[in-house]
Amino acid sequence: MLPKILLLSNGHGEDAIAVSIGQAWSALAGMEPGEILVGLPLVGEGSSYRRLNIPLIGPVKTMPSGGFNNMDARELWRDVQGGLWGLTKAQLGSLKQWTAQGGKVLAVGDIVPLALAWLGKADYAFVGTAKSEYYLRSPVGEWLPSTQAWEKWLGSAYYPWERWLMTRKNCTAVFPRDRLTHASLLSQGVASFPVGNPMMDGLNPRDCQPQPLQPGQSLTITLLPGSRSPEMERNWALIGQSLTSVLAHFPDTSVTFLAAIAPSLPLAPLMAEVETHGWQRLEDNNVELLSNKISCLIKGPVYQKSQARLVLSQQQFADCLHYAQAAIAMAGTATEQFVGLGKPVISFPGSGPQYNPYFAHRQTWLLGESLILLDSPEQTGEALKRVLSDGERLEAIARNGRERLGEAGAARRIAEVLRQQWG
Repeated sequence: MLPKILLLSNGHGEDAIAVSIGQAWSALAGMEPGEILVGLPLVGEGSSYRRLNIPLIGPVKTMPSGGFNNMDARELWRDVQGGLWGLTKAQLGSLKQWTAQGGKVLAVGDIVPLALAWLGKADYAFVGTAKSEYYLRSPVGEWLPSTQAWEKWLGSAYYPWERWLMTRKNCTAVFPRDRLTHASLLSQGVASFPVGNPMMDGLNPRDCQPQPLQPGQSLTITLLPGSRSPEMERNWALIGQSLTSVLAHFPDTSVTFLAAIAPSLPLAPLMAEVETHGWQRLEDNNVELLSNKISCLIKGPVYQKSQARLVLSQQQFADCLHYAQAAIAMAGTATEQFVGLGKPVISFPGSGPQYNPYFAHRQTWLLGESLILLDSPEQTGEALKRVLSDGERLEAIARNGRERLGEAGAARRIAEVLRQQWG
């Protein structure tokens, strides 16, 4: 019988990845997730766990930063004032109490869940979502011009103390996000397994055959403003400005914008914002799209402006990604998932705490030529026109996305490796 696993994660995207691996683990055991899994989300309320009735073993709380205190000292201080230290101490106590009874720990995220898993003293595995060698190196392993001398001296995206935690006797497996990072960790004695990136699971990536936009062809663009309020509303205002630029550069093209909005977020502020840009609400509550003779209805409030439609969807995230030729994004995980499908993304920095200039530039290192970072929303239309008219560039973007994000099915492959290690 497979052992019970504690899923330890620190963020909305990390929760979803942990739960997807947990589902694969419970399927191997022939049991319901709540029977063989427990969870401890270190950031937020753990909605991904609750949807599958996975019991939580410790306290949870949403911090003022929304989980991005590692990017800004001011946000960290806000979290400390909001009770971060007391929450972390209580969570560590719950973790130690649970591991004392047996079972294994799967840590998903960055050094925080990795360190807590080590402190729990049980066998643990680590899924690293936050770091990649692509932040420092090209696909062939050469240092990027942006790589600092001290980063070259350290020799890896993962710091020595992080690698130390990965090489402990009770750390039985590490799953990096890409093969470039796997090769680096393996060369430094880490038990690394190149099984792919779980964030692509559930999207069912199809073979992307990119073609330049032809005269008279309709254009579909996905909008990804992020998932945390109030930053998302600020991002949405910038994206609204970019839509004006798109319409100005595609005056003879039928354009559909698909806004993929997190189900937990209210639509009213977003609807009010687009109305200030001259969009008119329609009576229909869905938009029909056609791709490769396959029809799809995207449901949600629909707006119209000149030759364009805009639909705000909260339930069809994968469809919003699949049916678009490009995206305008100010998000983390969602942007990476779109790139993984082999398509170009236009972006511009916001004010944070997540999607600030520093994060945006780091994301270009991570995602390479697939992410086109602009200085301002007003440049969006021109940038889209250039990339969508260049067939060779679109083919390179498709190859780049597959290389950096990998294929679907990683959650199942991780569960199978863990069964070999722990079963």
